[in-house]
Amino acid sequence: MNRGRSDDPNHILGHSYAFLIAAKTGAKYPERGLEFVNRGVSGEKVADLAARWQKDAIDIHPTILSILVGINDVEADTPIDQFEATYEALLTRTERELPGTRIVICEPFGLPTGWRKSKWSSLGPKIAAIQAATARLAKKHRAIYVRLQKAFDQASKRGTPEYWIWDGIHPTYSGQQLIADEWTRSVKAGLAAPNRVNPIAGQGEGS
Repeated sequence: MNRGRSDDPNHILGHSYAFLIAAKTGAKYPERGLEFVNRGVSGEKVADLAARWQKDAIDIHPTILSILVGINDVEADTPIDQFEATYEALLTRTERELPGTRIVICEPFGLPTGWRKSKWSSLGPKIAAIQAATARLAKKHRAIYVRLQKAFDQASKRGTPEYWIWDGIHPTYSGQQLIADEWTRSVKAGLAAPNRVNPIAGQGEGS
C-alpha cells in the first residue's frame, strides 16, 4: 500500500491497515516506545517472501510478526500443496530462529466486486482453498489467526461489497479500517489467551 522506502515517518508505513494499527496503538501507548515496521511488497507471493525472509523478517527480530499473503498465489495458480509447504517452512524457520516472537497469520480475503466479479465462479473456490490452508497452518503452529473473510462478509450486510473492496481483492479505506479493527481484536484476544507459545512487524504482499 505504497509504503515509503525512506525514513520519512509520514510515509514509511504506507496507507493501509498497518498504518492504522500503528497510529492508534502508538498514540495509546507512547511510554512503551513501540516501533512498527511494514515490509509488505505489492504483488508478491509466498515464494517471494521466502526469498527475502532473512532481511525483512528474521533480522528485524520483531516481538509480533504479522503475515498476510496468499491472494497473489491464487491469481498465479500456485498449487495449494506448494503454497502450504513454502509457508510452513517460513513459520518453522521463524519459530526456530525467533523463539520469542509471536506470529499472527491474516486470512486472505475477497469479495465478488469490480472486474473480478465476472470471474468469481472460478476465483471464489480458489480463495476458499487458500484460506483453508492458512487456517491449517495457524492451528498447527498455534499462531493468532485473523479471520478477515468473515469480517468482510458480515460488513457486506451493512454496506455493499464494493464499499469495502473495490476490485475483488483490494480494500477501500473503509475496508482497511475493517482489517485494522479485526486484527486488533484478534491479536488482543490471542495475547491474553493462556498457554500461548510465542509473546511489530508486518509481512506480506501489499500490506
